[in-house]
Amino acid sequence: MPFNGEKQCVSEDQPSDSDSSRFSESMASLSDYECSRQSFTSDSSSKSSSPASTSPPRVVTFDEVMAAARNLSNMTLAHEIAVNENFQLKQDALPESSDSFHSHSLAGRVRHIVHQAFWDVLESELNAEPPEYEHAIKLFEEIREILLSFLTPGGNRLRNQICEVLDTDLIRQQAEHSAVDIQGLANYVISTMGKLCAPVRDDDIRELKATSNIVEVLRQIFHVLDLMKMDMVNFTIRSLRPHLQRQLVDYERTKFQEILEETPSALNQTTEWIKESVHEELLSLSEATLTPGAENNSKPSLSPTLVLNNSYLKLLQWDYQKKELPETLMTDGARLQELTEKLNQLKMIACLALITNNMVGALTEGLPELAVRLKRISAVLLEGMNKETFNLKEVLNSIGIQICVEVNKTLMERGLPTLNAEVQDNLVGQFSSIEEEDNPIWSLIDKRIQLYMKSLLCLPSPPRCMPPVPGGLAIVQQELESLGLQYANIVNLNKQVYGPFYANILRKLLFGEEATGKAEASSSTN
Repeated sequence: MPFNGEKQCVSEDQPSDSDSSRFSESMASLSDYECSRQSFTSDSSSKSSSPASTSPPRVVTFDEVMAAARNLSNMTLAHEIAVNENFQLKQDALPESSDSFHSHSLAGRVRHIVHQAFWDVLESELNAEPPEYEHAIKLFEEIREILLSFLTPGGNRLRNQICEVLDTDLIRQQAEHSAVDIQGLANYVISTMGKLCAPVRDDDIRELKATSNIVEVLRQIFHVLDLMKMDMVNFTIRSLRPHLQRQLVDYERTKFQEILEETPSALNQTTEWIKESVHEELLSLSEATLTPGAENNSKPSLSPTLVLNNSYLKLLQWDYQKKELPETLMTDGARLQELTEKLNQLKMIACLALITNNMVGALTEGLPELAVRLKRISAVLLEGMNKETFNLKEVLNSIGIQICVEVNKTLMERGLPTLNAEVQDNLVGQFSSIEEEDNPIWSLIDKRIQLYMKSLLCLPSPPRCMPPVPGGLAIVQQELESLGLQYANIVNLNKQVYGPFYANILRKLLFGEEATGKAEASSSTN
């Protein structure tokens, strides 16, 4: 089939509607596409299947590695479908113009050339004297099978009609007598597609009906049929989501256990992640309990829940470009990175608002619309601040200048004196200094946001009410609460899935192997 090999990728666009779908047929359609495992697992799957190990190496066969990779791929896909309401498959279109053609990869160019050659041959055959119909007949045979795959059980009338009209044996006999109506067959196919497609494809069907060149009609028929396949697969994904959400915890835990059995080192990064929090908490506790002249021979006692929550808080300051995530968080890596980037932007907006309020708050008091306008200006100019090419110092300087303009404009409208040059320079200078290491304003806002996020992790899931927002964060309260809920949901689901694995790690780190052995022995006797 001309378009069967097109590349699929994951998209987060809103899913389209579909009138009908069968589970088995939809999954069969999904398997028809050459879905790259990396589309679902990103780069992390290969990392988590073979993390660095400090224990003696164990001989792992190729089959074991592949089994672990398959388990991780399946687990990641199931997790993404369950937690991402906008998850769907989307088909990349082939380049239409020469400009887009040259911008594609070598594989894309080869695919384009092969496809174009096929349609050129078909056009020359249909324009020959007498016309040659064999390739066209094979296309209609393939179209017939695709249309039949869309039918639900009980659609016998339409099924019989499709088989009758697109009877390739009959079409060949008509072709031998130069009595075949290719355009009429195409019109029937388009009409049938219009009955079977989702409403979102109505415009595509109208375009098909308006196309006069028969080769282009056939070409576009296959294109729209591929879109209809995607619609059906995405309908199946939406249908599966409630079931996956109910079964997700047990499914992911079982799959990860299988990965762990195939790759014993699959918790190395996770262990180091938790160990780092244990060391920090021990140091903090020791400093807090140490008093001059007093002897304290008791060993500090740590709460496993506190240690684990502090480990989760580290993810909000993680360097996702350079530092490898714990294996148990690979499936949520992209979500955590996006959340952290948005949180950093909120921190910056809160810092700018706090500086502005401290310096000119007395002049602008009682003008909430000005605060909203200043927040909007900051948000727009800080868009993309997490990119390496983003010049934060320059942008902060621009925001400072723009804020001064807006404040002066508001003061003039109320007949008040504007900010003098010294105040404006001071404001812009304080804005620009936020990016400096250990900036006190940034450190204060960061500490307060960490405190707020930590309080969210102590609430039941789902929380009955949101905790109060610390001072200085009112300007970003709505966005902070939204991000906080997303963060808490990710953490709570992760705890449910991987809680037993974390418990084993914490027993070893906090109580030693001996305590772990006792716990296992007591549990086995109960």
